[in-house]
Amino acid sequence: MSLSTTHRLISARPFIFFTIILLIKGYLAWFVLFDATPTWQPLVTELPFAWLAFCLLEWFASKRKLIYYMALNLLFTSIFFAVIMYYKYFGVIVTYHALEQVNQVTAVKDSVFELLDPYFLFIFTDIILIPLLIYRSANSRLWRSLSARKLKRSTASVLFVVSAALCLLNIWPNRASMNEIKKAEEMGILNYEAFTVADRRDEPLVPADMITQDAINAMKGIQEPDSPNLSGAAEGRNVIIVQLEAFQNFLIDLKIEGQEVTPNMNKLARDNFYFPHFFQQVGQGNTSDAEFVVNTSLYIPPHGAAAMQYADKALPSMPKLLADRGYESYNFHTNDVAFWNRNNLYDALGFTRYYDKPFFTEEDKVFFGASDEVLYRRTAEELKQKQDAGTKFYAHVISMTAHHPFSIPAEKDKIKLPARYQGTFVGDYIRAQSYADYALGKFIEELKVSGLWENSILLVYGDHLGLPKYSLDGNDKRLMEEIYGRTYTYHDMINIPFIIAGDNVTYPSRQQQIGGQSDVMPTVMNLLGISMQNHVHFGQDLLNQKTRNLLPQRYYLPSGSFLSGESLYIPGVGFEDGVEYPLTGGEAKPVETVTEQDYDGALNLLRYSDSYVEQLPDREK
Repeated sequence: MSLSTTHRLISARPFIFFTIILLIKGYLAWFVLFDATPTWQPLVTELPFAWLAFCLLEWFASKRKLIYYMALNLLFTSIFFAVIMYYKYFGVIVTYHALEQVNQVTAVKDSVFELLDPYFLFIFTDIILIPLLIYRSANSRLWRSLSARKLKRSTASVLFVVSAALCLLNIWPNRASMNEIKKAEEMGILNYEAFTVADRRDEPLVPADMITQDAINAMKGIQEPDSPNLSGAAEGRNVIIVQLEAFQNFLIDLKIEGQEVTPNMNKLARDNFYFPHFFQQVGQGNTSDAEFVVNTSLYIPPHGAAAMQYADKALPSMPKLLADRGYESYNFHTNDVAFWNRNNLYDALGFTRYYDKPFFTEEDKVFFGASDEVLYRRTAEELKQKQDAGTKFYAHVISMTAHHPFSIPAEKDKIKLPARYQGTFVGDYIRAQSYADYALGKFIEELKVSGLWENSILLVYGDHLGLPKYSLDGNDKRLMEEIYGRTYTYHDMINIPFIIAGDNVTYPSRQQQIGGQSDVMPTVMNLLGISMQNHVHFGQDLLNQKTRNLLPQRYYLPSGSFLSGESLYIPGVGFEDGVEYPLTGGEAKPVETVTEQDYDGALNLLRYSDSYVEQLPDREK
């Protein structure tokens, strides 16, 4: 299309031209984010905010107006693109708080590219083409003259007032909505982003003297037993925790055309305590958040990663409790310790030492660093030396090879998938986790040969989901439906396994109570016979609290979401218009089993945890 034709079609007005451009982009973002097919709503939610900015340009920009329009177009386009990409992994609407993660993006660029559907790039087409058209020598003079034309001041004034009124009508009635996705849908994406920047109100802190274990237990409905089951059953033993990268619970006992995907995890689950109704409690920090929650029994912060927000605090933790009993604590992972500020987090948690990339080198490198086989081999060697030296230890081992985008080398395949899985996201995930299971099996063998197994308890859990339901295309959704025998839902997505294994401590038992990562620490402390009576914690001992648990969720689900009883609850504007998903499977249904008391309790638990950490003293450095 020639420039003169474009001129005639859009009346030679940059205002109209960029209005059309941003409306198209708004519809693209809505198509990706919201379940409802967008019709008229973006017209009255997205455009008014853009018009406010455009009217200001028309009033005040006498020169280089077209450049300012292009700059605004780039800004709004970047917001739409960031919202789309963030939603594809986290399932929530990104805000300015995520800028804290920008320096982490280059390290996971392969994961970002994996989430990128080619049609998303359509949103940047005009960003590239317009400068080429404008600054061609034959067109530049005409474009400059057109861009100098202004809307009539009266027209701009009316549009500004109408747009401001529409923005206010979109924002004000929806500002108290609990569900961020619904809030963004009702306000409009651009209005929502502006609202989050302007709304700097901090929820008042709960006074420190009110944050007691009795208060927390009352909110959770916990009654401590007089004689806890299995208390001290593993007293004096080493503790080895393995955190499996992106390992979801559906992999346990999964067979594909007769092949066990995870035979080593299957055996662990059959022979020991296995918790199939166990759930992640992480946020933006993903793996590092899981490390924080497991080692503190606290919840992640309302914004950002725990390793970024809380590493300057003197954190009560599992390594510190164990140090009082003569343990040394070690952390093993093959990545750079500075990634996600882990070096400071580990100091705050009280780890004696961490072992990262320089220790493991880049032997057999996969993605971030050395493979899981190298991780486990060198970790087992180091732990054997500690045992031989008479050191009692807690080791937290972080696997890495099965990291998104699950692009492990073909030579590491431990399973032959049928054709329908080849080249799919789900197929690549299963390949990666089958290898991760193989490497874990080698580690267990090394623990047994070295004599570490009989002197330790082993705990294994997944750190976070690997297959966000919002990232799956049509083929992937069909494969997950084949695996589950039904639609893949939100609670399936955040369901991870938890296994406790130890000679003469555990026995074959499929534990049916629900649990989460905040429950790991109190459960371990009970097995070791260490009291947490004077240690504030938000989890519960899963071996003694089997009838009830209240698990608040953040980030991967809208604020106000929680698990309780037999359901996952997700709010709407408030409690009444929320929905619940039965943990046995099935589509969303109106609220039936959860109560508003649970809803208020989940929100209060998060508020108490936030307040508790904020009022901790700063750690000495």
